[in-house]
Formats: sequence, C-alpha cells, structure tokens
Amino acid sequence: MAAFRTLDALDPRGKRVLLRADLNVPMQDGRVSDLTRLERLSPTIRELAEKGAKVIVLSHFDRPKGKRVPSMSLRPVAEALGEVLGRPVAFAEDCIGEPAERAVAGLREGDVVVLENTRFHAGEEENDPAFADAIAKLGDVFVNDAFSAAHRAHASTEALAHRLPAYAGRLMQAELEALEKALGSPARPVAAIVGGAKVSTKLDLLGNLVGKVDVLIIGGAMANTFLAARGLSVGKSLQEPDLHATAREITAKAEQSGCAIVLPVDAVVAREFKPNPPTETVMVDRVPADAMILDVGPLTCAAILDRLASCKTLIWNGPLGAFETPPFDAATVRVAKGVAGLTRAGSLLSVAGGGDTVAALRQAGVTEELSYVSAAGGAFLEWMEGKTLPGVAALAA
Repeated sequence: MAAFRTLDALDPRGKRVLLRADLNVPMQDGRVSDLTRLERLSPTIRELAEKGAKVIVLSHFDRPKGKRVPSMSLRPVAEALGEVLGRPVAFAEDCIGEPAERAVAGLREGDVVVLENTRFHAGEEENDPAFADAIAKLGDVFVNDAFSAAHRAHASTEALAHRLPAYAGRLMQAELEALEKALGSPARPVAAIVGGAKVSTKLDLLGNLVGKVDVLIIGGAMANTFLAARGLSVGKSLQEPDLHATAREITAKAEQSGCAIVLPVDAVVAREFKPNPPTETVMVDRVPADAMILDVGPLTCAAILDRLASCKTLIWNGPLGAFETPPFDAATVRVAKGVAGLTRAGSLLSVAGGGDTVAALRQAGVTEELSYVSAAGGAFLEWMEGKTLPGVAALAA
C-alpha cells in the first residue's frame, strides 16, 4: 500500500479543514436511528477542533440524483452529530456558493459546520472540475475520513485531494492500517470466510482471494453452487447452475495457488424458508430433494474453527447462512464467537466488513471483540477484490 499522510503531519490551527465524512446514516421518522458512523467519525472531528481547526464537514446522503430533495437533507444528521460530539454543530444550506461561504466565514477556531448534501449537485457524482473547485475554495486543507465512499471517484472523495494538501483522517487511517495487516502484508497462515447468496456477485473477490490466502472458507448460498458443481444434489437450495464451470475453475486455481477451499460437510435444511420452520441437519450428500440448505451444520462450524485455530489472520465477508431468519443464524453466531475468542487470546488478527457481515456480527454480540470491523460496504468489497480505490489512491503522499 502506498504511503499516505495522516493528521500527525498536519498542524490545523487556524486552518479551514474540509473533512469528507460519511454521514449516509439510517434514518427513521426524520431522526438518525443508528449513531455508529457518527461515533466512529467523532475522534477525527474532536482532534481537529481541539487543535484549533475550523472544521467543515462534507458528505453525501442517499441518492437525490443531482436535485435538492428535502427528505435527503443533512440538517437532522448535523443535529445528531452535535449530540454525539457534545458541542454545537452549525449547518449550511448548501455545500457551495453564498450559503456555504457565509457559514465558513463565520467559523472561529474549534468550530464545526456541516455543509448540505453534496449530491444535491450533479457535479458531485460526475466528478466535475468546476464543482470541485467551488468546494475547494472553502478550505485550506482536505482530510478524507470516508473510506466507505473511497471506491467512488467523486468530486468530494477524489478531486479535492488533488486541489488541496490531503490527509487521511483517523477513521480512514485505522481502516487502511487494518486492511494492510489483513491482506497487504499479513501474518500467515491467512484465512478468508466468504458468504452470501450468489457466486456471480463475488467472482472478482473469489478470484483475487485464492491467490492471496491459504484457506478459503465458502458459506452462504454460494457454497451450494460449489457443492452442486462437484456433483452433489442440493435439493431446492438456491444455487447458480450456469456457474458450475466457474466454480470448478476457481477450485482449480486455488489448488494451483496452494489455497485450501473449505466447503460445508453438513447443513441445516428446511422445506420452507420462514422463521423457525421444522428443520433437520444432514450431511451435504444427503440433502432431501424437497428441502433447501439454509445454514451450515455443527460439524462444519467445528471444522471452520479448527482451521482458524491454526491461522494467524482472518478476513471475513458474508454470513454462513440466512442469518436474518432464525434459526439460520446459528452457524454464523457460533463461528463469530469462536473468532472473537481466538482474537481475545491474541492468536488471530480478525478483520471483517460488509453490511450483512456487520449486522451478523452485531447479532452475535462480538462487533467490539474482533480486531477491526469495517462499516464500509462496497469499498470494503472492492478492496478485497484487489481493486484500486480512487479516494485512497488520491491520498498517496
């Protein structure tokens, strides 16, 4: 990973700091319903404000497609951010032009202002130079603390870093350092758990991982495709028959790279996909023709944890079963608690990310016990796929 500048190299006193954050938080009845992203952002804002910066927070929210949509305003998010920070947070009605300029001009050292949704302007997603220039004139330096938006080459994530001295915020720094430890220069053996519904959505991910990890554990419905590609009957389970050849190619590539692929050996099956239906646990070569695999079984969980006990690094993306619907969260919860135990013991560096993965780990109650859990979705996945993230590349020192 290329070197990047952090806040350690910045004296922000008196400077107007444009801070790109991710304030795209869940809302319910006009209020922020989950403060996690704001809480993770707060250390960077506090540090800058306490060192005398004039902090100007930029973010997108939802998909207004270049138009002003009142329900997608950042005003209520700014109010929630103020509550998290325990200090006043001002709000500007636009992110460029007279409203933004007036708000910035009124800032004193240590003040914080949130500018309106950058996606109210089409120039944001178009990475329009003129729009980037209009934002850049509001600041003296640029700090990017939004890894979760770093896979997009937008004006406020990529272009600003070429117009002002650019630094990684503390959240971005923590994310990049964790990812470097997990796949850049990891302690070996390295394992990856990849779950999810479809192989088709994670072809790039699987193709990249088999050349980088020592053990690839495949769960979720995508495991059904691999099992079927090996000639096993998976009953009515979700799988992708047109990707059987691809699954065999991935398996062959893994063998050439010395990567062991771990598939389920037993499974929890049901005739209906609904909460708490009648279930049975069967070996994967004994799946009834009228049943569907909805979770991996206890023998598979034990095999996974046995593998992980001899590994030094784990990267995890995707649950092992249909975790949103009980009891098909059991395997994910059991393995998550096992991973947390290995992490606590100091024998495993564990890095996880992706929306479903974070939700599953939260359900298991271990989010704080892994080495690092990324709240980024698409950016985390693209990084695992080995792709260059524009917002990160632009920070290279």
